[in-house]
Amino acid sequence: MPNTLNPLELIARRWQPSAAFVRRAALATVVMAVIIVVTGGAVRLSQSGLGCSTWPKCTPDSLTPTAAMGINGLIEFGNRMLTDVLCVVIGVFIIAARARSPRRRSLTRLGWAQFWLVMSNAVIGGITVLTGLNPYIVSAHFLAATGLLTVAVLTWKRAGEGDEEPHALVARPVRQLAWLLVAAAGALTVIGTVVTGAGPHAGDARKVHRIAVDWQEITQLHVDFVYIVIGLTVALWFTLRAVAAPAAPRRRVLELLGCLAAQGVVGYVQYFTGLPEFVIGVHMLGSALVWICVLRVAMSLRDRGALPEGEPGVPAPAGEHEATGSQMAGASSR
Repeated sequence: MPNTLNPLELIARRWQPSAAFVRRAALATVVMAVIIVVTGGAVRLSQSGLGCSTWPKCTPDSLTPTAAMGINGLIEFGNRMLTDVLCVVIGVFIIAARARSPRRRSLTRLGWAQFWLVMSNAVIGGITVLTGLNPYIVSAHFLAATGLLTVAVLTWKRAGEGDEEPHALVARPVRQLAWLLVAAAGALTVIGTVVTGAGPHAGDARKVHRIAVDWQEITQLHVDFVYIVIGLTVALWFTLRAVAAPAAPRRRVLELLGCLAAQGVVGYVQYFTGLPEFVIGVHMLGSALVWICVLRVAMSLRDRGALPEGEPGVPAPAGEHEATGSQMAGASSR
């Protein structure tokens, strides 16, 4: 029985995107992941978390918001619709990565990993609404969005490098320091979700259950971890200089320091101005950018060689079917 070509294979036979297009498509997934984080924060900060009273519909009788729901319904529903835009962007990347010759399975698998993360987070978002903005589910919703951002950044990095075995650019203790920085930044993000779950911006004007911790104390712990992240970043900078590391890792650390400085200014502004919604939104954007910078620092400490040479006009081999959801688990930082 002859092999049946799936749609992605048919596209690959007729279209050969450039390596630059694939990288731009990967970057677009990063941008959309950041937008999802920020707009999700806007839903909470505008008290629109229950703008749509149920899920997957907006109301029990309507898929879309009604006039009676006002601006809150539009904001919540608009954020839901952004998931569709995100899926389109990820789909473009998957198609481009699949059509590119030579074929790189690691990229398409990472693209499918993003898709399934979006689907799972959509379900978590629905549970968030159905549970009346349970703060623990809200935290899980944000962390899942951060997971999507992590995979998107990894995909962007992989789209710009080759497939050789990773070659370390610095000694193991230096790499361990970098991964300690990643762990501290991850803990900072998790503690930030607890601050959100205990803080004054619950996501809806009605009384919403909050995490039962002292908000000021958990905020102080969050600040303490900010200083830990800054200290580790400075230590990594001096270490890279001491071992004469390549310019790229040192440049990435400087980028992180600049982002941390800007985020620190925003943090103090929101504290001394009584937590205005707009400034908190900027702070959420800053947290996403800090996480991106931290990941780029860690990934800059190894090299995988140059991109494989493309062969214009040469289609991908027939009979090689695309990765499916069951193959998503194979996505890695190879």
